[in-house]
Amino acid sequence: MSKSTWKRAGVALTAAALVTGLAGCNDGDAKAGGKSGGASPVQALTAAFEKTTAAKAAKVKMTMSIEGVGAESGTMEMNGVQGWDPAVMDYTMTGSMLSAGDPDAPEQMRILMLDNVMYMDMGEKQAAEMDGKRWMKLDMKAAAAESGDKALQKQMTGGLDNMNQDPAQQLALLLDSPDLKHVGAEKVNGMETQHYKGTLTFEQMLKANESSKVLSKEDHQKLVESVKKTGLKGYDTEVWVNEDGYPARMDVSMEMAEGSVQIRADYSDYGTKAAVQAPPASETVDLFKMLQDVGGAGAEG
Repeated sequence: MSKSTWKRAGVALTAAALVTGLAGCNDGDAKAGGKSGGASPVQALTAAFEKTTAAKAAKVKMTMSIEGVGAESGTMEMNGVQGWDPAVMDYTMTGSMLSAGDPDAPEQMRILMLDNVMYMDMGEKQAAEMDGKRWMKLDMKAAAAESGDKALQKQMTGGLDNMNQDPAQQLALLLDSPDLKHVGAEKVNGMETQHYKGTLTFEQMLKANESSKVLSKEDHQKLVESVKKTGLKGYDTEVWVNEDGYPARMDVSMEMAEGSVQIRADYSDYGTKAAVQAPPASETVDLFKMLQDVGGAGAEG
């Protein structure tokens, strides 16, 4: 497999993790309904949380822009459907990050996720290199289980939970913001909405993240120190709730010493059917097994 193909797979995984998990980095057990009293922003977002949870799926258009952070600065768009009961997604990715500097890269890439397994359509060139198999499969739970490391298994599972975050969980996280406020009425995609915003520090986000609890005290401190070096202060989160009580838009922004990350998600068609099917096994390459084979060959050499 070519180096550029590996690079595109890495970019796709990074983008998918960011747009589906970073904005909702809590553990999936948030009880937003427990904050039903108090100021009107809390009441409004609690009601939106409950309606969104019940909807189970929605159509999504996400845009991510990275500036000055690492080698993959650029833009990425993801359009498709996301479900959260059960957790599935079917996105088509486009944008400058996808090419990864490769002129032969596909103009778009489809990403599927179901049963905690991700599938990436790597395009016709990939298929030509891999006996007609254009889909790359990544089962992180299987990889963790194979390692025999219980802590790693918990971390992998927590990472998958984060990637499966839905707009309801993002609302639950925003409800934990100490400075949550109502900005005002605004029009979004032709809809009348109410705009809310709040900020959480990295430490607050980490505390809410269930997968971080398996870290030792030393590793936890190293993680905090590493993030502090990036200059990241916190996560600014905004949501626009439409007249039906659903999030029409969510924004997450992160400012660091070397650059910034901006993520925007526009939601519609709540309650839509999220029927995601895995690609045929005959068209799929198992990334984990491939890495095992490469490692085995290296050990024999």
